[in-house]
Amino acid sequence: MTGGTRQMVEALAEGASQEPAIEVRVQAAQATQASDVIDAAGYVFATPENLASISGLMKDFFDRCYYPVLDRVSGRPYLTMICAGSDGSNAARQIARIATGWRLREIADPIIVCTHAQTPEAILASKTIGKADLARCSDLGVQFAAGIALGIY
Repeated sequence: MTGGTRQMVEALAEGASQEPAIEVRVQAAQATQASDVIDAAGYVFATPENLASISGLMKDFFDRCYYPVLDRVSGRPYLTMICAGSDGSNAARQIARIATGWRLREIADPIIVCTHAQTPEAILASKTIGKADLARCSDLGVQFAAGIALGIY
């Protein structure tokens, strides 16, 4: 809604797209079906932190896809990215618990970018993610795509 998570995803996708052997697909949670998850070689779960939790749309995605995907994606790699107003750790833990149920492999610590938005005005304002944080996202995309292409993940 405020653009922070989108900027992080775009930076990661740009980095991952440098690997020609990998098809990078960016998809909104509400548009993603269980078949999309089953067909993918790896996953990046990106969400804003909302009230110390993953977004409602991300929760809906996991609610719809969890059981149809269960036992069909075990061992696949994943990453987590959180655009947080405070610390983002609870949202990251939620995703980690779900990924554990799917038996996914976390290949890096979550990237949590804290915007320090604490007032209603700051929370609702458009976000601009700093160059250093976007570079971290891009670099992780390069690593993730290369690891999948090389069969490391």
